[in-house]
Amino acid sequence: MSVINLGRLEQVDLRDIWQSEAGAFTPWLAEDVNLALLGKTLDIELELEATEKNVGPFRADILCKNLDDSSQHWVLIENQIERTDHTHLGQLMTYAAGLKAATIVWIAREFTDEHRAAIDWLNDITNEEFRFFGIEVKLFRIGESHAAPQFNVVSKPNDWSKAVTGAKKDVGKVGELSPTKQLQLEYWKTLYESLAEIKTNVKPQKPRPQHWTNYSLGRSYFDMHARVNTRDKCIGIVLVTQGEFAYEHFKLLEQDRETIEEELGFKLHWRAIESSKQQQIILNLDHADPTDKDDWGRQHKWIACHVDKLHAVFAPRIKTLDASDCVPEDEMVAGSA
Repeated sequence: MSVINLGRLEQVDLRDIWQSEAGAFTPWLAEDVNLALLGKTLDIELELEATEKNVGPFRADILCKNLDDSSQHWVLIENQIERTDHTHLGQLMTYAAGLKAATIVWIAREFTDEHRAAIDWLNDITNEEFRFFGIEVKLFRIGESHAAPQFNVVSKPNDWSKAVTGAKKDVGKVGELSPTKQLQLEYWKTLYESLAEIKTNVKPQKPRPQHWTNYSLGRSYFDMHARVNTRDKCIGIVLVTQGEFAYEHFKLLEQDRETIEEELGFKLHWRAIESSKQQQIILNLDHADPTDKDDWGRQHKWIACHVDKLHAVFAPRIKTLDASDCVPEDEMVAGSA
């Protein structure tokens, strides 16, 4: 029997790779592939907004948006390639005080017991609008290989207790909700709970008493949501382009309409309003009554299946859109004359 030779995992000093936080570590972490690695550790899809961004009297090392959150709340990342200290803890608390909602991530070579306890305490005393993470960063290599980063979570939100608290609040509010709102909340809760069996690849937001639920498309100002209409007895999925370049982004997608619909295997309704800051691409399922609970299984499978298809086709395209590539229609007509 042959002997299998295995290498030895060796830890690398952070300073051997990154000589400074601002000049080396922060630029490295801000790269897409490295933010994705951190996001996987946090279970959050991150999009870089800025580095060395002013937040009150301090400068946050990295500012991102949480693309898994329908309101795209801020994610502030504070870096240390040394042991945690009181100065950085104070900055984190200042950030939290100045924001209505945020996820705050503290990354360091090593967390002291007192600073780990401080992050745990912040998660205990704040509501679900705030989340605090303590992350230790390590580097390892085998033999002469490149050093490989590893993020280890040492403190995170007590999501279970917060979820229980949120559930209790929902229960307490049910009596205050209208019958329609109660039905909407139950509809999305049932969809959310059924996703494990349906095996969808795309996660919706947490259930709310509203007529829609959001899905991330991986980029700011783009959104996809499933919606229900109890009056017209139908359900649907809507892709939305928003912001200053909503119309240009919509037109760029529409130029590829034939290929998109061929890949999807079904037609879409493309709804453009040139003067609006919001454009829509719509798919509806008629004769689907959201008040008919016996039909919810069919409706939820339809939503999950079509959200998956739409995400797979649109998300890669959306990430590469550049509004400057959009040629005004009058110029296109002039050019073809």
